[in-house]
Parts: sequence; C-alpha cells; structure tokens
Amino acid sequence: MIKAAVLGYGNIGSGVVQVLSMNKECIKKTAGQEIEVKYVLDLREFPGDPMENKVVHDINQIIEDSEIQIVVETMGGTKPAYDFVKACLEAGKSVATSNKELVAKHGAELMRIAEEKQINFLFEASVGGGIPIIRPLNQCITSDEVYEITGILNGTTNYMLTNMAKKGMTFDAILKKAQELGYAERHPEADIEGFDACRKIAILSSLAFGAQVDYEDIHTEGITTISDVDMKYALKLEKAIKLFGTSKKIDNKIYAMVSPVMVGEEHPLYGVNGVMNGILVRGDVIGDLMFYGAGAGKLPTASAVVADVVEAAKNLNRTVMRRWSEKKLQLECFESAKNAFFVRISGEAQNRQEELEAVFGSLDIVKADGVDGEFAILTKEMTEAEYIEKAGKVTGILNRIRLAK
Repeated sequence: MIKAAVLGYGNIGSGVVQVLSMNKECIKKTAGQEIEVKYVLDLREFPGDPMENKVVHDINQIIEDSEIQIVVETMGGTKPAYDFVKACLEAGKSVATSNKELVAKHGAELMRIAEEKQINFLFEASVGGGIPIIRPLNQCITSDEVYEITGILNGTTNYMLTNMAKKGMTFDAILKKAQELGYAERHPEADIEGFDACRKIAILSSLAFGAQVDYEDIHTEGITTISDVDMKYALKLEKAIKLFGTSKKIDNKIYAMVSPVMVGEEHPLYGVNGVMNGILVRGDVIGDLMFYGAGAGKLPTASAVVADVVEAAKNLNRTVMRRWSEKKLQLECFESAKNAFFVRISGEAQNRQEELEAVFGSLDIVKADGVDGEFAILTKEMTEAEYIEKAGKVTGILNRIRLAK
C-alpha cells in the first residue's frame, strides 16, 4: 500500500480524496497497489467529514513521516505552497499538483530537485483541468518539433464570451451571471484580465520549447474591452471572439501572447464554447493535434491530479517527467509579431474611407446590423508596432481585436 498526503482540503483537494475513494479498485489495478490518504493538511477542522481524523496542521508531520511517498498539493498560490512542495521533494516524496502559479514560477527548479531525488513532480491538472495535455507533450510527441501552441485556457472567460455572442448579453451582465453560477470568483481579475491563461501558456511554452518562459514576460490582454457591439460585428463576419493564449516559434524566434481574437469557422478552436477548453498543438511532423474537454471543475481537475498520483505510484524510484531548463527563454517583443486587425471606428464609412486607406492601405469595411454611428475595418497583416503607429494617426478608434490566422 502507498500512503499519500493532501495539502489543502478545498474544492480540488476534497475532490482528489473523493476520486481516490470512489474509484479505489480501478486505481489499485492501474497503480499496482492500493493508494491511501494518511494525512490532510489544512488550517481548518472538518467535523463530520470522512477525513476529520486525518487532518493535521503541521507540514513537518508529513515531511518527517517516512511512510508518505506521494504528496498532493492543491493549496494554490506560491506561499506557502512552494516551501511545502520543495521540502517534500527534498525529503524524497513525489508531488502531484494542480497549482498553475507554482508550476509557472518554480516548475523548472522543482523538476530538477525531483530528478536529482529520482522521484516525480507532476502537474497535469495545472493547465487544462481534466484535459490531458502535459503528458502528451512530455511523452507522446517528443519526435516532433512543436512550433505552435494555441489554447482557450480559461473556462470562465470562454463561458462569458460564448453567452455574449449567443444571447446578446453585455459584459457586466454576463460577469454577474457567471459569478452567480460559480464560474467566476467574487474578485474575477485573474480570469477576465487574462492572468490565468497567461500562466497556463507559460507552462505549455516552457515544456514545448525546453526552457523557462516567465509569465511576466508575456504580453497579456483580457476580455474587459469586449462588448456586445463587438459581438454584433463578429456575427456579421461569421466569426467568434475567443480569448487565446498563444506561443509560436517563427524563424527560431519565440512569440507569446494572451489576447482576444476573432476566429472563423475554419479554425479548430472556433467551436469550443461555454466553460469548455481547447488546446491546439502544431508540430512539424504530426501536424495539428486538438485537445478538448473540461478545463476546470472539482472532479475533472481532481481526476487529472489522481492520474498523476497513479503515475507517481507506478514510478516510485524513476523520474518520468522531461524537465525544461532553468535558463530563461528570451521571448521576442510582442510589437514585432504580425497580425491583421478588426478595428471599430466612430463616424460614417463613406466619409472616412479615403483617410483610412491613406493610413492602413487597402482594407475591408464592415457594417453591423443594428449598430449606428460607427463602422469597422479589417486591415491587412502588419506588425503590432506598425498598427500602433498607424492607429495613432486615426481619431475615433473604439476598439480593436486581432484576427486569427
């Protein structure tokens, strides 16, 4: 029997305990032996809970117990999670985590410690919830050179954008609804400002390109500027607006960005709606791979954590995770990336077309049904810096959204 400990008994931590219990026999068969939770670390007590007698409040009780071979970390954040996880690894205990902030910030170091100890630091649940993406990148497509990863990586924002498009809801109205349903937090900045997606694309980029991508270096825009009016234009253009986290290798240069984009129905991620997530991986040999599923939620995320626990149980004295270098990967400045743009402008198109073509060159003009006093243009591809320079010459710009290729 393998003894495990769970750090943090919140939504995901309790879900891990639940999955280990409800699928006990299946897990035993796959892992080769039974996995039992000996401790749950939390500041709180849980009277009446099945785990109430296993709750402890001192991490050292777990670190110093030689019976504990696998630790599950679902606390979130980096303090004290980083110190606890590092200490567990240094004590020779494998760790499975759902903590994207921890992995994005300290993943390279923690994987190195695990490798030195011949144990595992695993984090499948840190990116796509229940979607298996880390393991395929690490084990299944190692013969390919990945040159693009693009994902809808946040279920909250995808739910909001989907309902703004389908129901004509305003941003404020759908945010309130998402909070009522439990999809959005009371303080939703991490989701709507794009920070959650940024950490996830940083992890995927680090793994794909083999060196540390710091999420602070990734240009990040959220969805707070997207309105129901933008959705009317998207409907006219037969496009959808999505929040993409993207990293690309072009001419041996790495570009990464999080931003809203307009995508046509030909794009693989066009039909990823609601709270679902989708991740597109492009490799030079295998071509396009799509990963789709529940990107969040108690049991889907817990399922991914338990899959890592089983993987650790099957490899108690062998490191299976191919780690990325702790050396920082230098990203190209986002202003040198090339995109085409959808741009909303106040006024009447016939009065401004000549002026705009003098600035942007040839362009397409769009009018949306039910929208007065403005119009939109679709530009040709240009660098971000060129767009900024040209937009500075135009008055009355109301919004701009990148157009996906």
